[in-house]
Amino acid sequence: MRTRNLGPFEVSALGLGCMSMSQAYGTPDLQESERALHRALDVGYTFLDTASIYGVGHNEKLIGRVLHEKRASFVLASKCGITVEANGGRGVDGTPASIRRTCEQSLVNLQTDVIDLYYLHRRDHSVPIEESVGALAGLVAEGKIRTIGLSEVSSTTLRRACATHPITAVQSEYSLWTREPEHRVLATCTELGVAFVPFSPLGRAFLCGTVRSPDDLEASDMRRAMPRFVGDAFQRNLALLDDFGSLARQNGCTMAQLALAWVLAQGESLIPIPGTKHVAYVEENAAAADLDVSEEDIRRAGALINAETVSGDRYAPVQRISLDPE
Repeated sequence: MRTRNLGPFEVSALGLGCMSMSQAYGTPDLQESERALHRALDVGYTFLDTASIYGVGHNEKLIGRVLHEKRASFVLASKCGITVEANGGRGVDGTPASIRRTCEQSLVNLQTDVIDLYYLHRRDHSVPIEESVGALAGLVAEGKIRTIGLSEVSSTTLRRACATHPITAVQSEYSLWTREPEHRVLATCTELGVAFVPFSPLGRAFLCGTVRSPDDLEASDMRRAMPRFVGDAFQRNLALLDDFGSLARQNGCTMAQLALAWVLAQGESLIPIPGTKHVAYVEENAAAADLDVSEEDIRRAGALINAETVSGDRYAPVQRISLDPE
């Protein structure tokens, strides 16, 4: 697979998002997830992404158990800052004590001595970003993490963070149908020399064309509560895939591969992390990194599916955990 630079690391142009192996998109499949992790390394992924909150430790433990003997073969990212509250809901805690405590547990879960890229998963608005980044800087100094990242932050927050300690990457949702980072964050990352790591670059699988009805989703699937997957909005979005699918076929690729090619074409500093728990999709997505699509067809893809043509917000109100608007 082609490679890109992620701070001091050279990584595969596509990383592997591991969340769905433990939560969110239907029932986890442990055996298939184990095969998918091994297969990812076999086909060239060298960047794996997890978080302490994914499965409340399950995802980190899965990676640690399955891949600890291959730890030197990949760059490992994890995240802190989202917590489970007493009522079972999600909260945000960016205090230095919480960051340190979560990191210590993540090292145990992952069966590693150091995490290569450690993100603050969401900004805690009750804690100055300088304090949270300062705590992460302390972990760098102690050799427990190598570099610092931020997730879903505004350009203003990123500038304040960079004034405290170098930031290696910002991770935010970005795809054909989610364009908010284009407002300011992408330009700020370029200006400051910060890599950008798009999560959900396949629109939570919608852009793959495999979800043809909300009824295709299990009752526990988080997408059932997302506005773009509900009612009339879903049907309007589904209609966008007709022309998009035709464009993919013209390029001899799948819709998922074209969607990833579009993200990769937005700049060499972008390293998308499509998530999956299936070996077949690990392989399909990997092929997108070496796909050559003309500038005209990249433009056409972006004209078909964008913020103006997509219906529905990306999150329902209950899912908006500590967003950091510009």
